[in-house]
Order: sequence, then C-alpha cells, then structure tokens
Amino acid sequence: MSKQVVLSLYDYTGEALRPWAEAGYDCYAFDIQHPMEGRKEGGITYRHADLHKQATYQALLQEFGDNGDLVVFGMAWPVCTDMSVSGASHFARKAKANPSFQMDAVGYAVDCADFFEDLGVPYFIENPVSVLATQWRKPDYRFHPYEYGGYIGYEEAEHPRWPEYIAPYDAYPKKTCLWTGGGFVMPKKAPVPVPEGYSTQHKKLGGKSQRTKDIRSATPRGFAIAIYEANKREYHNA
Repeated sequence: MSKQVVLSLYDYTGEALRPWAEAGYDCYAFDIQHPMEGRKEGGITYRHADLHKQATYQALLQEFGDNGDLVVFGMAWPVCTDMSVSGASHFARKAKANPSFQMDAVGYAVDCADFFEDLGVPYFIENPVSVLATQWRKPDYRFHPYEYGGYIGYEEAEHPRWPEYIAPYDAYPKKTCLWTGGGFVMPKKAPVPVPEGYSTQHKKLGGKSQRTKDIRSATPRGFAIAIYEANKREYHNA
C-alpha cells in the first residue's frame, strides 16, 4: 500500500502534524526557516522551502502528486503579518514601501489552497482575523484555542515548549479563521474554562523577534488533535 502523507506549509514547529506522525503517517513541514539540509524528528520531516515561488509548488506537485505517495491531508499557516487586522496601523507605512504588499500576502495564501486543490485532498488554510476575508473570500469556520482544549490529556496539560507563555489546555482566546476545501471536516468542540478578555500570554510577549512570532503563531495542541481525529483516514501506516 502506498504511504499516506500529510503536508503542512509555512510550518516551523510541526505541532499540527504531531498527532498524524504519532499515528504513523508520513509527515512533512515546509518553511523557509528550516535549514537547507532539512531534518527529521519525531516522525516529521522538516524541509526548507520558499513558498513565495511558484517553482516550489511545481516541484512539490511533481514529488507528491506523481510518485505514488498518497497525500491524504494538507494544512497551511501563511504569514499573517501583512494581513492581520491587528496590524492595520502599519498598513499605510508598508504600502508606501511596497504598494502591492497586501495583495502579495493574499496571493501566497491562495497559492496554498490552489496547491491542495491540485492534489485533490482535504485541507485548511489558517489565519487570524485578516483581510483574507475581504480580499479573497470569507472564512468557512472560526474558533478560539480554548474551544478545543478538552482534547488535551491531563498529563499533557502543560505546553511542552513554552509553558511560561501558553496556558495549560490552550485555555486562552484568540479568534482564528479557517478557509477549507476538499472535504475537510471541522471537528466538534471540547471547550475548557478561560477567563474573559485577552489571554495573559498575549501580555507577556512583546517585540518583533522571530521567536515571539513563532510563539504567537504556535498551533493550539488541542485543535491539532481535534483536526486529526475528525479527518484521519481509516487506513494508515502501521
């Protein structure tokens, strides 16, 4: 039987792939931050990729669409810096430097969807509340991380990488949008309690470092588990 493959674009941490990798799927995380030589860890292959170039997608289509591997799911986390409404105060300044900066960013997100459509797989594109809703199309779903915190087990409640910044059980609000296709199934919610208002982790993080951006954009673990449970295939790699 052909390998069953899950692909994740603009993915630095690989967190969203972990439930799939643990179940035996062949998982790939693509991002420009990964080293050129790549690496494999925890069943996930991390590969360098410039996803702003059409040539990259053509190469990936040739690799995963034509060589017998069976891609069963796709996900993408395009950079939101130039699209998120939380950064709207900077849009005018960015437009002076590059009048097409926003349409370029929207185009990168649409490229992800086109890629998965070409592969013919269920997929989602994730972004916070952003101009994608007006410059592309309205999101299919919206959620907060705490709404899926119930999928995290007691022994895994504390975040393994950034416990000082990310609340146990993903118990924090952050309105997040999904653009989906290919038969994607939105999982049932399993919410955990969270105080009203902004999360305390949001107040702890400041600055513009790549580390801050990575923590702010870290995939909620409960959501990742829920996505896997709702979209896994009946058969997978043993």
